[in-house]
Amino acid sequence: MIYALDGAPALSALLDDLGESSLELPRLAPRLRATLAGLSPAAGGARSGRPIGAETTLRHLIGVDPTGHGVAIATVPEPGMHVRFCRRDVNAARRDLIRLCAEVREELEQRREARWVATQQTAKVGRPPQTGVPARGAVYVSCAGRGGPHFGGPSAELALVRQHLGDMPLVGLFAAGEIAGDRLYGYTGVLTVFGEDPLM
Repeated sequence: MIYALDGAPALSALLDDLGESSLELPRLAPRLRATLAGLSPAAGGARSGRPIGAETTLRHLIGVDPTGHGVAIATVPEPGMHVRFCRRDVNAARRDLIRLCAEVREELEQRREARWVATQQTAKVGRPPQTGVPARGAVYVSCAGRGGPHFGGPSAELALVRQHLGDMPLVGLFAAGEIAGDRLYGYTGVLTVFGEDPLM
């Protein structure tokens, strides 16, 4: 339960983000159910106006306390964490997935170029970089709340990954929680690419 954000009642902050002046149930119930809380660590946390990044975890809004002006979320936040109320947006999710694929593809191509330059310098063999994406394959794990209808159809996320990352062996699956590094996420997609070298 969160009762205060930046010294103000948490429920007031939520209503401000929703563009509402007062809590009117049941009119606001559908919008409250569709609202998520994005939590970021106190050090280097996401600030208002900045995109939500990998440091942010999303959790359900599970209730409000009109008397105490509190907001209940589906986790225990730590003091000092940054909290942003947000909603699922299919266009933002598509843009983010396309951006991720472009960044991964660029990194793979840079590594291939670096390997080629190193080979030229040591073996004095000149051959241009290979065409295509220098990866052996990829695994994409998506939240069950993202797939299907949210992206417009079956396997829509995989189609986006293949289109913007390139043709390679690709498998995808849905999960009720997505693991990246040492963190458990929700409402996200995790892309793991197996590169041609041990650095990936």
